[in-house]
Amino acid sequence: MAERGRLVAGARAYGLIAGMWIRSTMAYRASFVMTTFGSFAATFFDFVAIMLMFSRVRALGGWTLPEVAFLYGLSAVSFGLADLVIGSMDRLGKRLRDGTLDALLVRPAPILAQVAADRFALRRLGRVTQGSLVLGWALTRLDVDWSVGRLLLMPVALLAGCGIFCAVFVAGAAFQFVAQDAAEVQNAFTYGGTTLLQYPPTVFGRELVRGVTFVLPLAFVNWLPASYILGRPYPLDLPGWVAWTTPLVAVGCCALAGLAWRAGLRSYRSTGS
Repeated sequence: MAERGRLVAGARAYGLIAGMWIRSTMAYRASFVMTTFGSFAATFFDFVAIMLMFSRVRALGGWTLPEVAFLYGLSAVSFGLADLVIGSMDRLGKRLRDGTLDALLVRPAPILAQVAADRFALRRLGRVTQGSLVLGWALTRLDVDWSVGRLLLMPVALLAGCGIFCAVFVAGAAFQFVAQDAAEVQNAFTYGGTTLLQYPPTVFGRELVRGVTFVLPLAFVNWLPASYILGRPYPLDLPGWVAWTTPLVAVGCCALAGLAWRAGLRSYRSTGS
């Protein structure tokens, strides 16, 4: 019951803080529209780079443009949702250095909820929108034999992928309690991770694919679900049922990230620790 109460309190605190930042953002609607479009355009050029590659080749690692666009869309939407919800975690290092985290510690609200909702940026919807458009375009170009299982796996993969990226954000923030200036290291696994997943696993070495499957399980965001939906061979010759373990992997990642966060928070001794 106590754990449930903390979750409810955290969700309420997050909603109140995020709502405050949304109201602040919407007070300047022209600025909001421009920054959202800027976020959309910046991520759109990532896909333009992929399209330019396919102007010279017919397949990339054996994957066609619509198939790569499907990978891109799954990764971009999952990461965009996580970045929208919890992307402010990469600001923790700055709070640790200037001591402003101490102000959050005295408030009657869970620290994780406060840090996650801090400076909630509604403009990040531009990334989600762009990824959704690419995903929609890919689905219109692919000839998929849609079964009940494949239809069900689509929303499951997007939500579980969001959960996995959220766990990476939290774990990266927990690491900053030790390093105190590791935002770039954290970004290498969050922003760098989604960039990696935009390309098929067949273009990478087996050791790297093993690493993002069994160590940092980013492959469960899109490589494995996409292989099941598209009927392609799985990376590393994994069995067919592995794609359905994506929600379990997301839950496990979130649980481990929560333990890392608690350990990091317990080690904090204010500015200079």
